Amino acid sequence: MNLWFHRISRPLVSEICQRIITDERKKLLAGNPAGSLTQLIEKISEECSQVYNRRIRGVINATGIILHTNMGRSPLAASVWQEAATVNTTYSNLEFNLQTGKRGSRGGLIPDLLSLLTKAESALVVNNNAAAVFLMLSALAGDKEVIVSRGEQIQIGGGFRIPDILALSGCRLVEVGTTNITTTEDYLNAVSPDTAMALSVHPSNFVIAGFTAKPTISDLSSNLPEGVILAVDQGSGVTTEQISGETPIIRHIQDGADLVCFSGDKVLGGPQSGIIVGKKKLIEKMSSHPLMRIFRPGKTILSLLEEFLIRKLNKEETGHTELILNLPEKELKSKAQKILRGLNRECFSIVPATMLAGGGSSPLKSLASWAIKISLNRKATDILKQLREYDPPIIGIINEDSVHLNTATLFPEDTAHIRNALKSLLSGNKP
Repeated sequence: MNLWFHRISRPLVSEICQRIITDERKKLLAGNPAGSLTQLIEKISEECSQVYNRRIRGVINATGIILHTNMGRSPLAASVWQEAATVNTTYSNLEFNLQTGKRGSRGGLIPDLLSLLTKAESALVVNNNAAAVFLMLSALAGDKEVIVSRGEQIQIGGGFRIPDILALSGCRLVEVGTTNITTTEDYLNAVSPDTAMALSVHPSNFVIAGFTAKPTISDLSSNLPEGVILAVDQGSGVTTEQISGETPIIRHIQDGADLVCFSGDKVLGGPQSGIIVGKKKLIEKMSSHPLMRIFRPGKTILSLLEEFLIRKLNKEETGHTELILNLPEKELKSKAQKILRGLNRECFSIVPATMLAGGGSSPLKSLASWAIKISLNRKATDILKQLREYDPPIIGIINEDSVHLNTATLFPEDTAHIRNALKSLLSGNKP
C-alpha cells in the first residue's frame, strides 16, 4: 500500500479500503463465499489504480497532434520551469516595488517583453484567451454594439460560443455579411452611434473554403470610423513562427488593429494564459476593470511567462510547435526505426502518417510524418487501453482498425518507454 500512499495519499487509500471491505462484508452476510486475502488486496489495488489515473500526470503523446488541448497544449521547456522555480518556492516581489518599498503592479517585465515581441504599445495577461475576449468586450463595449461577421460566430471546444460570450459581457451582437462572404461595406453599413467595437475572430478549428471573401484588418482599420475599436481574436498565438495559414500578431498590429488577443500556451509555447496586446489607453482601461481582479494570473504563470519571453526574445529554443514542424521527415522516420530495432517487424511496421499543429492552428494544414503501426491479433481498442495503462501512459490513435504511434510528437526520452511497451505487448505482459 505504500506505493498508493505516495501516489494518491494515505486518507484516500484508507477510504478505498474501507469501502471495498464493507462491500465484501455485506456479501459474506448475504451468504456469498469469501474471497481470499490476495483477491481482496488485488481489488483494492485495482481501485487505487483507477483513482490514480485521474491524477494529472505526464503522458507520451503519440497522436501526431502537436498542440493537443486534452494533453496540455504546448509543453514548457524544462529549463524555463527550473529557472522560475526559485520565485515559486520563496517570497517574491509579485506586487512589491523594490525601488519605493511600496505596493507595486503585478506583471514584472511581461508588458515590456510582449510589446517588444509584437510591436504593440502595451500588453496585459489574464488566465486564458476566453478570459481575454470576455474582458475586452466587458471593459470596452459593455452595453454597446459589437459587429461580428456571420462567418466568424464560432464555437470552440468546451462550448465557448462567440454570441453567448457577447451576451454574457453585456454587449449587443450586430451580425454582418453571410457565412462565406463579408465585405468592408457590410461593417460600415452596420456602424451606428452605439457601435463600440468590430471584432474579428480566428476560425480556430474549421475552415470555410471555396467561394469566400472577407476584408483584411488593414481594410477595416482604414475605413472604420474613429472611436470604433478594431479588435482581433487571433487565438493561436503565432508571433515569430512560420505557420502556414496563420497571420502573426505583429502583422495585425502593423495593419492597424487596436487590440489583438491570443493564447500563451498554443503556438507561442508558454504557460496557459490569455494575452492582449495593443493601444496603451485601451490596455489601461482593461487593467483597471473589476473583472481583471478575477482574471489575473498568479505568480507561477507570470514568472514562467516572463522567463519564457526573455528566452524567446533572445532567440533561444522555446517554440515547441515550430521546432516539431521543422523536423526533417527522415528524422521522424529515424525515431521509428530506433524504437523498432530488433523487434518483430511482422507485428510492428513503419508507415507514412501526417501531423497537425492542433490547438486551432491551421486545421487543414498537415505535414508528412511517420508512425509505428501495431499489427497484433487483438482489438485496436484493447491495445490502446493497455498502452494507456503504462507509466507514463502512451496515447496513440486508431487508423484503419490498427493502432498507430506517430513519431512527430515524441520526445527523445519517450523512445525507451515505447520500446519497452511494445515488447510487453508482444509478450502479453501487463504493465
